[in-house]
Amino acid sequence: MPIVAAFMVPHPPLIVPNVGRGGEDQVRKTIESYERIADRIAEISPDTIIISSPHAVMYADYFHISLGDHAEGSFANFRAPEVTFDEEYDEDLVHEIEKICDAEDFPAGTLGEKDPSLDHGTMVPLYFVRRKTMKGKIVRIGLSGLPLTDHYRLGKIIQRAIEGTDRRIVYVASGDLSHKLQEYGPYGFAKEGPEYDERIMDVCGRGAFGELFDFDASFCEKAAECGHRSFVIMAGALDGMNVDIKVYSHEDVTGVGYGICEFVPTGEKNEERRFLDAYLDGYRGKLKEKRDKCDPYVRLAYETVENYIIDKKKIKIPADILPEMKERKAGAFVSIHKHGALRGCIGTILPVTDCIAQEIINNAISASTNDPRFDAITPDELEWLDINVDILGDPEDIASKDELNVKRYGVIVTKGYKRGLLLPDLDGVDTVDDQISIAKRKAGISEYDEDVKLQRFEVVRHY
Repeated sequence: MPIVAAFMVPHPPLIVPNVGRGGEDQVRKTIESYERIADRIAEISPDTIIISSPHAVMYADYFHISLGDHAEGSFANFRAPEVTFDEEYDEDLVHEIEKICDAEDFPAGTLGEKDPSLDHGTMVPLYFVRRKTMKGKIVRIGLSGLPLTDHYRLGKIIQRAIEGTDRRIVYVASGDLSHKLQEYGPYGFAKEGPEYDERIMDVCGRGAFGELFDFDASFCEKAAECGHRSFVIMAGALDGMNVDIKVYSHEDVTGVGYGICEFVPTGEKNEERRFLDAYLDGYRGKLKEKRDKCDPYVRLAYETVENYIIDKKKIKIPADILPEMKERKAGAFVSIHKHGALRGCIGTILPVTDCIAQEIINNAISASTNDPRFDAITPDELEWLDINVDILGDPEDIASKDELNVKRYGVIVTKGYKRGLLLPDLDGVDTVDDQISIAKRKAGISEYDEDVKLQRFEVVRHY
């Protein structure tokens, strides 16, 4: 049996009266919508409620599914210890999801439980549901730092895991919208905040889940959204299904966006709603077109990565390489992205080889296999890689940050033996202060330490 219904809901503890203590009245519309959602779930009388939560255990490269037969939690961290939960987990369904993930070598499972307690992203929906029905074991799933495509794939795996069961299953995608909607809000205002809320409510209101992939990471970060990846998992769990949609409410009075929607599968399959397949087909075409048009610097990086990942061999400098790539020395950075997410980036500030071409070859291999933040790239990932090459100019000492320009210059911050570098014109890095702060963090230098040496450099970026 497929999912009976899915719901997109927020999770502000404020709306629990024991926590809000009267403050919840300012978001009365959200509370009334939640009550209606809880009534709907009680009517469905689910055997299992799957909840994806941004505040469950989260890893950069792995989706954690809570394990065991039950979990407890309370709102003690929000001054309401009297509001408690003791929830039974659906171990059979968890096992089935994990079995499919293992068979497909997909990075999800029950490993790495850091805190078994229920999180507020799970408890807020359950607070309303449990006042109407105690029916339904739960499955709790965390998000990850992996691309949106992998979140959708997890949703598809969940769909497959439940299709062979006779359970009545409800999916709850827990997540607030933007946290930057009002100047008076706890996180301030950013213009991307209202833009995000308008877009996400429009996309979900139309059930146009393929457009969820169009929210790039920089935009989402500036909007300080919370639930986007949770919504993408839900969309994957509804892959290929026609759905009836009901938008209950959207509020932004606290400076944080709260949106509530319902999605009910009609029982009809629709191949046009295979959104991940459609996205990947289009993305594959864009990458091929880009690669066909890329310049010799980037082409060399692609060839290096492919040869090394497939054959474990470092290529020699091609005989027909541009003369300037053989005759010039310079530092070079090779950046690799996959589905919009960074997959590896390694470079040299100053040249360490005899020419730019060798610099690119060495750093392309390092970026694809030795970036400590990521596992080595595998052969099945090659067709999805998007590679850029930056050739660095000589570093230039500067007296103060006033001589920097975040779009034009990269920055090097040095304190003793610690040194951090950040390239110019990066998505999400909009000010010089941001640029310096990130470079300090990369170097392990306190962001409050002003006694640092600053250098700037220009780059030529190759696509």
